[in-house]
Amino acid sequence: MAETKLTHRAEAILIGGSTGSIEVLLRLLPTLPDPLSFALIIVLHRKNTADSTLANLLSLKTNSPFREVDDKDLIKPGTIYLAPADYHLLIEQDKSFSLDDSEKVNYSRPSIDVTFESAADVYGSSLIGILLSGANADGTKGMQAIKKRGGLLVAQHPDTALVGYMPQQAIENTTVDHVLDVAGIIEFLNSVNTA
Repeated sequence: MAETKLTHRAEAILIGGSTGSIEVLLRLLPTLPDPLSFALIIVLHRKNTADSTLANLLSLKTNSPFREVDDKDLIKPGTIYLAPADYHLLIEQDKSFSLDDSEKVNYSRPSIDVTFESAADVYGSSLIGILLSGANADGTKGMQAIKKRGGLLVAQHPDTALVGYMPQQAIENTTVDHVLDVAGIIEFLNSVNTA
């Protein structure tokens, strides 16, 4: 397994995923230390409804403050945020969220690329992007943007993903720092918190 310790702290960590990612999050969230030293922002492809079932399910798996994002929410360290259904989630220069209902990107709204690219502009080298299981290439351009601005990249090992296409595209098209199975991602996130 790759060395997972970091030489710097992350101000924000983004997790993007699609098919197969919820199962990973259900394993990952209970292992996170409380309090977190970073903001954790989750962007998942999901049905275009205002159903709060996913947010409720994930919130039960962590002791950290957890919320589905509202427009203009300020991003706070120690909090886990979930992108709402049917909106692109953007991060503004004042480290607040904004919601956008413009056209789908990669057939998705929220789009992982949209969030990752806007976060890269705000957080630069203090940002980590993690891409999980999924069936399309959403997230690759966002990972490229994070890398270009000095951030760190992690992809779920495609062989351990329910659908390996999404992390595989990132691995093939940008310089991913760590390719990890779920246990490795858990270890990585715990090392970031104490870095």
